[in-house]
Amino acid sequence: MKAQTEQRTGLLYGFGAYGMWGLVPLFWPLLKPSGAIEILAHRMVWSLAVVGVALLAMRRWGWIRELLRRPRKLALTTLAASVISVNWGLYIWAVNNGAVVEASLGYFINPLVTIAIGVLVLGERLRRAQWAAVGIGVAAVLVLAIGYGRPPWISLVLAFSFAAYGLIKKKLNMGGVESLAAETALLFLPALGYLLWLGAQGRSTFALDDPGHSWLLAATGLVTAIPLICFGAAAIRVPLSTLGLLQYLAPVFQFGLGVVYFHEAMPPERWAGFSLVWVALALLTWDALRTARRSRARLAEAGASAATAATAAATTTAATAPATTASEAAVAVAAEVAGGAEVAGAVHGAPEPPPTVATPARGPA
Repeated sequence: MKAQTEQRTGLLYGFGAYGMWGLVPLFWPLLKPSGAIEILAHRMVWSLAVVGVALLAMRRWGWIRELLRRPRKLALTTLAASVISVNWGLYIWAVNNGAVVEASLGYFINPLVTIAIGVLVLGERLRRAQWAAVGIGVAAVLVLAIGYGRPPWISLVLAFSFAAYGLIKKKLNMGGVESLAAETALLFLPALGYLLWLGAQGRSTFALDDPGHSWLLAATGLVTAIPLICFGAAAIRVPLSTLGLLQYLAPVFQFGLGVVYFHEAMPPERWAGFSLVWVALALLTWDALRTARRSRARLAEAGASAATAATAAATTTAATAPATTASEAAVAVAAEVAGGAEVAGAVHGAPEPPPTVATPARGPA
């Protein structure tokens, strides 16, 4: 009963996180006339303030010393901060320049790009369904390029930057709040310097006569941190496969807002391109769920075999040579368990639909 309650709570947190990420296009236009770079700089500065308060409340500071003692990890964190800055900045610019639909496409195709990076960079092997999904995704991009009259560069940059960010985060293996704190801390001085320079040039919008605008810019820290906290609460309560499905809520909401609320054009060729992307994602999701079911079945079978072997070993031990037979039985059980672990590792090592699995520390935009 407690486990079911925890899972329901986790689902609510997951819906909250991805729902907020999906509705964030409604927020960025409120910050006009601020430009995308100024908004991004405020987001970095105020996010550090928010996560700093969170870390102070949780008393989690030990990771800072470890990070500073490991130059390679610090360099990867700096690279992650740079990549996510490109992603965030471009997304803000796209929303405030009438490209919400194209931005949503970036997060639709992100799982496909993540798989491609897994093959090219990590040498992972794909199943047939995954190859088919990637092929359909490539065809979708070609159709959309014809429809737009140009490559959908906003979508591609968002997808590849977020996938690269996920790859870096996988190597870093840091918690969500800690990683956001580290990344924003590294960018705090450049962001603050840029804001001070804007103020000195008389081009800052933070000090406008309307105090509400200043509060909205400061709220960028909450807009960044609150969904992340909800995501972290969901990640420890529900399976990653569930989070992998929930992640599609964000681009679905963004796409819906682009078409219905922002009234962006959707000619037939764009519908055709998006439809191909959705077919690819449906195929990818089906394959992931099927593989997860097979993995659970194999692990259950391995566990049953191990239990049977242990029972047989105990019986044989009592009747014949205790020490030798028990030792051999233990080896047999260990082999069974190792086999099950290998199956689990193969499944978890295979490319998954997320950014959720690849980049548990952050969601879209």
